[in-house]
Amino acid sequence: MTKYRRLNREKSIRRSILASLTKDVILNESVVTTEARAKEVRKFVDKMITYAKRGTLVCRRKALSFLNNDQVVVNKLFNELAKKYETRNGGYTRIIKLKERVGDDALTVKIELV
Repeated sequence: MTKYRRLNREKSIRRSILASLTKDVILNESVVTTEARAKEVRKFVDKMITYAKRGTLVCRRKALSFLNNDQVVVNKLFNELAKKYETRNGGYTRIIKLKERVGDDALTVKIELV
C-alpha cells in the first residue's frame, strides 16, 4: 500500500504534472481537474504555503526546487499568500465536485484556495 496516488504515470511525468498543477493553483487560485489529481495536488499546495509561512531561505529554495525555479510563482507564494494565511493552521485548499467528464466519465472537481 502506498501513501500517494500514482495516477497511472511514471515518476518523472507524475512529478511534472503535480508541479504544474501546483503552480496553476498558486497563480490562478483555482483549477478544474480530475478528483484524483486534485486530492494529490492538495498535499503539495499545502506544503508550499507552509514553506512560505516559515519564510526562511531554506524553505524558499525547497519551493523553488519543486516549482521548477519559477520566480513569479514563488514570489507570489512568499509575498502574498504567506501574509494571507498567516493566522491559519492548515487547510488552505477546498475541493468542490463539479460533474463527470463526457469523454471518459471521470469526476471533475475545482480545487481552490480558501
